[in-house]
Amino acid sequence: TSRPLVTVYDDEGSNLATAKLPAVFKSPIRPDIVQFVHTNMAKNKRQAHAVSTKAGHQTSAESWGTGRAVARIPRVRGGGTHRSGQGAFGNVSFYIPAKLGGVWSLSNT
Repeated sequence: TSRPLVTVYDDEGSNLATAKLPAVFKSPIRPDIVQFVHTNMAKNKRQAHAVSTKAGHQTSAESWGTGRAVARIPRVRGGGTHRSGQGAFGNVSFYIPAKLGGVWSLSNT
């Protein structure tokens, strides 16, 4: 079968010529390649993100000191809210902030 003809127009909308489409336009569309290209092009729009280095330290917390039969961990000041009296930044090792870095273009997601 021959390749289809297309009409070529100029910028004013009048016909200039007709041309045969390249043979590649007759090949079937492969969904696996379309999905691969779409997935990897979407990776170009990602932005870096991580936990703030000040996370958890933006409180008015201060230790109650000794003599209250509680741990000497810094506690949030105030009253009338659930947050008051709670411990703050007590050296909890599982709240380590995420690190920025790495090669974004090579991630396999």
